[in-house]
Amino acid sequence: MKGLYTIVLLILSNSFMTLAWYGHLKFAELKWFSKLGIISIVLVSWGIALFEYMFQVPANRMGYKENGGPFSLIELKVIQEVITLLVFTVFSLVLFKNENFRFNHLIGFVFLILAVYFIFKK
Repeated sequence: MKGLYTIVLLILSNSFMTLAWYGHLKFAELKWFSKLGIISIVLVSWGIALFEYMFQVPANRMGYKENGGPFSLIELKVIQEVITLLVFTVFSLVLFKNENFRFNHLIGFVFLILAVYFIFKK
């Protein structure tokens, strides 16, 4: 059960991370946001990123084998990276209509799945 909670928290964390890192590119379409200077945009992104950390830190603490979780540190990192790319892909395809998912992206995801397989192989 800790493994499932860890993954759910990582998905939430990455949703906020992606919004903090790339959301400002979409927010620029909003009239009030487009008038902000770079310092204000960074502060808004930091505010969003705070929520990322509120999910990320508990996910890693709960999921880490040394704290009673099911995952090694390397396994946690690989899970994190795969979730990051999946969340980013959904985010970019839903919010940025000019982005396309191409065959080479599919091949890259297959290699990521293979990476997960090999990392978790005992």
